[in-house]
Formats: sequence, structure tokens, C-alpha cells
Amino acid sequence: MTAYAFPEVKKIKPAKNKEVLLVANGDLRLSANQNCWAAQQEMEKSLTEAVAACGYQLKRAHAFKKQEGHGFIGSQKEGMDVFAQLDPHAPLIVAEAVWQYSHHLLHGLMTHQGPILTVANWSGTWPGLVGMLNLNGSLTKAGVKYSSLWSEDFGLPKFQTSLKKWLETGQVRHATPHVRRLSKVKVSRNEAKLGQALADQLKREKAIMGVFDEGCMGMFNAIIPDHLLNPTGVYKERLSQSALYYESTQVTAAEADEVRAWMEKRGMTFVTGKTHKRDLTDKQIQTQCKMYIAAVRIADDFGCATIGIQYQQGLKDLMPASDLVEGTLNNTSRPPVKSRDGKRVLFRGQPVPHFNEVDECAGLDGLMTYRVHQAMGQPVENTLHDLRWGDSDPTGTTDDYVWVFLISGSAPPAHFKGGWKGASSERQPAMYFPNGGGTLKGISKPGEIVWSRIFVEANRLKMDLGRAEAIELPAEETQRRWDATTPQWPIMHAVTYGVSRDQMMARHKSNHIQVAYANSPKEADQALMAKAAMAEALGMEVSICGTRKGGAAWA
Repeated sequence: MTAYAFPEVKKIKPAKNKEVLLVANGDLRLSANQNCWAAQQEMEKSLTEAVAACGYQLKRAHAFKKQEGHGFIGSQKEGMDVFAQLDPHAPLIVAEAVWQYSHHLLHGLMTHQGPILTVANWSGTWPGLVGMLNLNGSLTKAGVKYSSLWSEDFGLPKFQTSLKKWLETGQVRHATPHVRRLSKVKVSRNEAKLGQALADQLKREKAIMGVFDEGCMGMFNAIIPDHLLNPTGVYKERLSQSALYYESTQVTAAEADEVRAWMEKRGMTFVTGKTHKRDLTDKQIQTQCKMYIAAVRIADDFGCATIGIQYQQGLKDLMPASDLVEGTLNNTSRPPVKSRDGKRVLFRGQPVPHFNEVDECAGLDGLMTYRVHQAMGQPVENTLHDLRWGDSDPTGTTDDYVWVFLISGSAPPAHFKGGWKGASSERQPAMYFPNGGGTLKGISKPGEIVWSRIFVEANRLKMDLGRAEAIELPAEETQRRWDATTPQWPIMHAVTYGVSRDQMMARHKSNHIQVAYANSPKEADQALMAKAAMAEALGMEVSICGTRKGGAAWA
């Protein structure tokens, strides 16, 4: 008889009665995990007390790493090691006070058989809310059952009641009466016809989505499988960031300096210094301008209708941040880029629609938005933001709840008060961006916006759309919000129509939200309906969230 070496299957110690396990997922970057650990500790202390008040015990499932100075799961391999030791039937809480890489633990959550609860503290300091929303979107795409809670104070009765319900039943649900299927909403004939025509054109003529490496920062929810994307008429051109890096090295310093000079002539300010590790340097800016030219040329080479640059983690050790590049690409008014032989201006008078962090859901949404708004004579510039945080306005400017929409430096200047004159560039935070690079920072101008999100659920594409207003707040309140989040990044003060804070959190299946301006409330409603009709014609399940301006329901 042949002797085989059978693997030893370790027995897992079952969790105790009324014992709840906690895992804390973090960043891949050690500097981020170290800087954010204190906030995570504070959150876990409060959550432990909240669980105890319900008659249960919260047990951390993995230890503090003394040598690294934090207690986060810091890689996919580490996550696999942690989950291999967990009771697969135990109730499990994923507690997030920071940005996290979902793929570090998604594998374990996909096979976990006990109830799962994702929890975030209501704070803008470190993007724990953003991290939880990304994880929620990833779990939704993966078909994993989970519940979710959030609060500025885990001792509040509302949170305690919901937590106790989950502990006792394994699930907690949130009411979402603000969501209506498009089939229940009347779409006017003109917008319906336009949406159908744009969908027919896209499916017939097709379009290329240029993807400079997939899977930024483990965002599983940001990848659209080809079998879902291709029926919309959009096909991926899988490009490499190494090609972008190489092409950037082929751009001359003179060409790059012309890009910066163009920006400065139109009023943009660069906040520079001499120290690479601390300041935004002229060299960093020049390299970013080279990347901008390289990206446009590659988009032209492959006939891309939209492109997305991963950057993190692929380019962080080679080049400054791509955010200045990305915001510039999304603007109609941008520095001209000529072909390599100097004979053609590429994409003359047009943006090159870019989706930050290669979020393909945002890429498809952005391309659709561009075409809808172009056909309707509305502003075509659009961008994603992080659904970062929100708060009431202590200055009394508005009684509405005001969201902070914030993204890592890449909003188009057309969205800013003053356009290019209202834009500045500051060095990216060193803990995320060791090679620096400038942001494209500004305050979003007041105006009517359409927000949206494409996501994957039940193996199909879905889209949520709603209306909102970007409002102006006093300078001191804007600064307070910047100081509470990331002051180097562009900000939008957003008031959603007919969607409360908790309704948005309960429904939204992503860390990102897509926004575009329209010229008036009526035109914004029309743009929303045309895009909704286009999405439905492309095969998506479409839902309208909230109300019109003033609270009127969608008929």
C-alpha cells in the first residue's frame, strides 16, 4: 500500500456561549496602520463596552503586533492565517475606524457561516466609514449575507437596540423607503427616447475602457466582470501601469513644463517646497505633468473612451500621485496634448473621462454621464467622490444634513468655485503617498447635481440615482470639515434630496459616489431620468432614490 502524506486538519476551538469575535482590517501600508491605530483602539474599547451592555463578550480574534505597532490585519495572507483559526460558526464583527483593503479578509467572510456585522464609527478623521462601505459593497457583490451598523456614539439607545437585535437574531435591517424601482416611476417621453438611443448607440458602436491594472487597494466591488460589462457595449483594454510609467519617461521636460504653465496661466496655485518627503516639489509636479501627457497619448493609441489609473499600490514607489493627472483629464478645459509627432491635438476640446482608483463601476457611470450630458447640453464634467462623512452645520447656514464628499485630489476644476482660479495643488499625505505629488484641490461650487452609483448584486449590474445640491458654507465651516478629514483634497458640501444620513448608509453599496452638475433643478431631473433610461436599456436594474428638489416625489 502506498503511503501518502495526508495534511493535518487542525481542530478549531469553538467560540464560547455569548462570545462574539472581532476582526480589524487595515491598510497594506505600514505607515497608515501605525498612524491610525489609536483611533481603532478607541473605537474597539467603546464597541466592547456596548457589546458587554447587551450581555455578550467581544473577543479580539487576532493580537496586537508589537513589532509593527498596530493590531490590524495588514495583508491577504495574514487574513487567511487569522480566519484559519476562527470558529466558522461564531458571530463575527468587522470593526472599522480606518480605510481598509477588503481583499485582506473577504476570503474569510465568503466562507464564514456565522452571522457577520460590519461596524464603523461616525468620524471623518480616518476614513472608517469609507472602508466599511467598500467592504459592504464587496460583500454584496460576493453574495455574502451581512448586517451593518454605524454611530458617532456606541452608547446611544438606537445603536444599542440595533446591536442587541443582531446579537440575538444574527441580523439587523434598515428601512429604505426612499428607494423606488424605475419601473414605478414615470419617465417622460423625450428622456426615455434619448436614453434608449444612447444605449443603442453604445451597444452597436461599442466603446473601450482602458484599465491601467485592476483591483486598486483590494476594492473587489470596483471590478465589473466582463460577462456583465460587455453586454453594455463596453470592453476592457487591459493596460499596464508599467506602460504608463515608461511612456511618462518618454515625455520631455519642456512638454511637461508647458502643462504646468498652462495651469498657472489660468490661475491655479501650486503650494511647493524643497523637501521631497514633506513638500510638493517642482520635480514631483513635472513628473505628474509627464504622466498626464502619457495617459492622453496611450488613450489615443488604444481608442479609449474612458481610462482608469490604479496608482495605489502599483506606482506609489515609482512616481508621484496620479490625482493631479486624473482631475485634469476629467475637465473639458485642460492643457492640450499633442501626438508624439506633434501633428495632432488629442481629444481636442474634450475631457478624457477618467475613473479614479480604476473603479470600473465609476468608469461605466462616468462614460454614460458624459454622453447623456453632452447630448442634453449639460456640463459633462463628472467625478467620483468618497462618501467620506457628514455633519450638521453649526454656523446655521442650513438646517439640512450636509455630507462631505471628498476624493484624494482628483476632482475636475469645472466643479470648483472659480474653476482653475479656484484650484490649488498641495502635497499628498506622506503616510499614503511616499513620493508625494500634488492634489487638485478646490471647493465645489453651489449648484444642482445628479448623484449615482453602479454596483454588482446577484450577478447583475444595478444603478441607484438621486438628486442633491452642492451648497456653499462659510469659510470657517469648510475649514472645519477639511480639518476633520483630509485638508489637501477637494471637497463638496452636498445635501441629498429626500435621503437621510442613515438611509444613504443603509442602501449605498460603495465607498464611491458619482456626481455631475446640471444647469437648473429641472434640467438635473431630466438628466437623471435620461441616464436612468439609458441604464435600463443597457440591462441594469435601476432605482431612483429620494425626491426632487423641494421634496416632491418622483411620479
